[in-house]
Amino acid sequence: MSRIAYVNGSYVPHAEAGVHVEDRGYQFGDGVYEVCEVRGGHMVDERRHMARLVRSLGELRIRLPMSLAALGVVLRQTIARNRVRDGLVYLQVTRGVARRDHYFPDAATPPSLVVTARAIDPAKGEAVAGQGIAVITVPDNRWERVDIKTIGLLPNVLAKEAAKQAGAREAWFVDAAGHVTEGGSTNAWIVTPEGRLVTRPAESGILRGITRTVMLEVAEKLQLRVEERPFTVAEALAAREAFVTSATNFATPVVRIDGRDIGDGRPGPVARALRENFHRVAEIAR
Repeated sequence: MSRIAYVNGSYVPHAEAGVHVEDRGYQFGDGVYEVCEVRGGHMVDERRHMARLVRSLGELRIRLPMSLAALGVVLRQTIARNRVRDGLVYLQVTRGVARRDHYFPDAATPPSLVVTARAIDPAKGEAVAGQGIAVITVPDNRWERVDIKTIGLLPNVLAKEAAKQAGAREAWFVDAAGHVTEGGSTNAWIVTPEGRLVTRPAESGILRGITRTVMLEVAEKLQLRVEERPFTVAEALAAREAFVTSATNFATPVVRIDGRDIGDGRPGPVARALRENFHRVAEIAR
């Protein structure tokens, strides 16, 4: 079955989908996006993702292209037309099409909206989590507003490619003070030798991940001790466990950082417990 994409009011074959050459997303990276997990044909944590979308748009002064209710219909239609049971749905909103100019276009310029969906084999994710992943560390050279989920992801792309070339799956950004900020497409966590769960506060320096937010609730239900504070690479190397979180990774154990084993070099019980309990706390739309 051929894939279907939603592009500015129309459902079109994915292979034929396109945007105007002067769309500001293409010209300037002037837009935002969201990625929502699809589980059993239903979106996970839709409410939280839409709230973050509205915030990101507001920070960039881009209009919501339609009401949230209408957007929900488009998301569900795209999922259904692609027959996605387990996978993800991606939406991107840009400032629209206008003559290339650094100034904002006329306020009447309609935003552009693209939505796609694709299936992911859950068994593959479980296999990766069962083995754990390796990460490398790289200097954090991104702009300061990483709290906005913007489509301008070139530093993240370069970091992820560096990880791939090093035989790792993820890269952790490290700030000038030596603290881990977040991954190229994930939030970063460690478990200290004393058993405390540590992740950087989301007030600045990282994106407030939706999965990160839910994992904090899962940790509370599991009665885990949590500290939201910066942690150094040295702390991560000395940790009992490390893991990453995102909408498509849930909680995936990190077993090596910069070529050095974390703990005993195998996935640990805290990351496994968080992963196993995630969907008991996440909101799954029906």
